[in-house]
This record gives sequence, C-alpha cells and structure tokens, in this order.
Amino acid sequence: MLTPKLLVVGELNVDLILNKIHSFPQVGKEMIADEMNMCLGSSAAIMAANSAAMGVDTTFCGVVGEDYFGDFILNALERKSVSCLHVTRLREHKTGCTMILNFGQDRANVTYPGAMDALTIHNIPFSEPSLYQHLHVSSLFLQKGIQHDIEHIFKNAKTAGMTTSLDLQWDPTEQWAFDYVRCLPYVDVFMPNASELLALTKADSVEGGIEKIRPHLNTLALKMGRNGSVGISGDQQVAVPAFEVEHFVDAIGAGDSFNAGFIQKYISGASLEDCLREGNLMGALNTTAAGGTGAFCNLNKISENIKDFWGIELSLS
Repeated sequence: MLTPKLLVVGELNVDLILNKIHSFPQVGKEMIADEMNMCLGSSAAIMAANSAAMGVDTTFCGVVGEDYFGDFILNALERKSVSCLHVTRLREHKTGCTMILNFGQDRANVTYPGAMDALTIHNIPFSEPSLYQHLHVSSLFLQKGIQHDIEHIFKNAKTAGMTTSLDLQWDPTEQWAFDYVRCLPYVDVFMPNASELLALTKADSVEGGIEKIRPHLNTLALKMGRNGSVGISGDQQVAVPAFEVEHFVDAIGAGDSFNAGFIQKYISGASLEDCLREGNLMGALNTTAAGGTGAFCNLNKISENIKDFWGIELSLS
C-alpha cells in the first residue's frame, strides 16, 4: 500500500443544491426551483475528493455526526478513494449542511455548521516524521474548534516535516480574525480568492492587498475567477489566464478544484506557473458538471473530458 501523501483538515457537510430557480427568494413568498441535488459538500471535502480522483493519495481529518448526512459523506468520500481514517463521528452533534441557491454563475449559501465546530487540534494526527507529505486546511472561519489554534497547527505540521497550504474561505461574520502576520510564515501556499484577500487585508485593491501580505508570504496562489490566477513566490510573480468554458453548469467547488490541481503539482515539485495552470484547468473542469465533485469521476474520465473540452493531453506526473 502506498503511503498517503496528502492530509486534508477541514469541515464536512452535505450540499443541498437548488438550480433553475424562477426568481430570487423573497421573505413571505414561495419560489420554485426546477432542479435539486444533494451531494458531498464543504471546501475541504471537495478538495480531498477531487485530489484523490486525480490520483493523489488522500486522507481526511474532520468530524461528522452519527446521522444520515454523516453516512452520506463518509460513503461519498470512500467512493472517491479518500481515506476516512481520521474522521470522527460524534453522537451529540448533527452533521453540517449547506443550502445553495444558484442564479446563473452566482449563488447564495446558507450553512448550518453542526459538527464542524467540534474539530480541534487534538483530532489532527501529528507524528515525527509525518506519514503525510502535505497538510491542507480549509474554511477556517467555519471551524471554531481550530480557529484559535491555527498557528500551532501549521507549526506542528512544519515540525513534522510537512509542506502546508491554507484556503481561508469567506468569513460569515466578516470579522476576519486571522493573524496573517504570525501565521503565514508557516503556510507554504496561501490560497485566497480576490474577494477574500481584500476583506482580510482591508485593502482598496488586489495589488494593495498583495503588498500588505507579501512580507509574510512564502507562496501566494490567488484565485481571480474568470481572470485566471496570480502566483507570487519571493521575487517571482506569474499571472496565468483562465480556461474558457463552453459547457458551464455551476461554479460550486471551482476554487476547491483549483486547490486540488495546484497542490497536486506543488507536491510533485512543479514550477509555480505549472501549478497555477493546473489549478485553472481543474477549476474550469469543475464548472462543467453539477456540484463540486461531479466532473471528477476518476483519472481516466478527467483526462478524457479535458482532451474533449480543451484539446489538452493531461499529465498528472
């Protein structure tokens, strides 16, 4: 058996997705959606599932309840070949759920955190040397149990010999209580999108936000949506354009799929430009099927679709 390379730590929830909504919901009125899906949700789980589908040995660390949604999540992860060795089930907590209302390429989300808050630093397997090559953490602000220990989590990972990455995601409270000056030196790859960068740094422009965090960065992988991505490492700065998508379905999990593509290349030692390009490609592929994992059945199907859509022969080595 191959030694797992990637350890993903984060929230676990199901996504209830409503598509083709006739009009934006209004208080006191009932609207109709023509499509509904329930699928594996959460930024961390989507990143883990799609990494495993790309051929990366992936293990998840998180918490779910002892309920139907918890069963659904574990079965979905295991079908995607993600090890659930470090997923804890708690009877006293319900599994989290996100309701997603899609409007074209925009959406509105409502999340019930549930068991997400129960994950703590003590659930994370640290050993020296680590069994894992890389630690990825996502959705910090949805996980109160690890929020105040995040600097120690990354310090522990570095001590154990792992490389690290962080995708903060949006802060529902909009307080942005993350001390990037203290924490980012222990994060090898920081992976916000442009809106998150601006909110975190309180800057007036993306360039201003970059300048605020640059002294504390190792590598920045900044997601810019239709404008592609920007990478910064030391004195190097690279911009890579997005891939055009003709068969758009929804953008749920596109940023998480970018993370999966980028980190797969990063842990294999690829250049910053190649990492960004792979991230953009996987983010674009994500939008061609419903939900965060619909476009990532297995490596063969991923390769076939990328060749069909963009004429690219995929190399994941």
